Amino acid sequence: MGNATIREIKPEDNEQVAKVIRKVFEDMGVPKVGTAYADKALDDMYSTYNVPRAAYFVVEVDEKVIGCAGVAQLQNYEGNVCELQKMYFLEEARGKGIGSQMISKCLEKAKEFGFEQCYLETMPYMEAAQKLYKKNGFEYIDAPLGNTGHYSCPVWMLKQL
Repeated sequence: MGNATIREIKPEDNEQVAKVIRKVFEDMGVPKVGTAYADKALDDMYSTYNVPRAAYFVVEVDEKVIGCAGVAQLQNYEGNVCELQKMYFLEEARGKGIGSQMISKCLEKAKEFGFEQCYLETMPYMEAAQKLYKKNGFEYIDAPLGNTGHYSCPVWMLKQL
C-alpha cells in the first residue's frame, strides 16, 4: 500500500465512499438499523462534512477509495468534544498501518479545530478496530456521550486531545 494517499473528501468521492461503508457493514454483519448504515448523510458525505469544525478524509489507491474517516462536533452534547466518525476500510486496506495514519490525520484536524476530547462508538465484535483505537490512545468509557442515534453501537471510547 505504498501508493495509498489520504486526502480530504471531494464531491466526486461521494458514491465510492457510500459503497465502501455499505460494503464493510455487509462484510462484517453490522446491523443496518441504529448504525451509520442508516444515516441519511451516507450518500453525500462531502456536503455533510463541508461545515465548520468538521473534516472527512478518504484513502485512495489508483483512484479507488479503499477507506474513509472523519471528525465533527459530537451531536447532542454540550462539551468541546468531537467524534471520530464513519471510519471504515475495505479488507484490502486493513492491517497495513493505514488506520493509524487515518486516526492521526483526523486527530490532528480535531486539535486544529480546538476540540479537547475525541469520542467514538463501535461494535463489540470489531476487536481489531478497538485494538487500533486503544493503540492510538482511546480508552473505554462506561456510557455514551451525546446522542448520535447509533443505539446499536454499545462500545464507547474517549481520548484526551
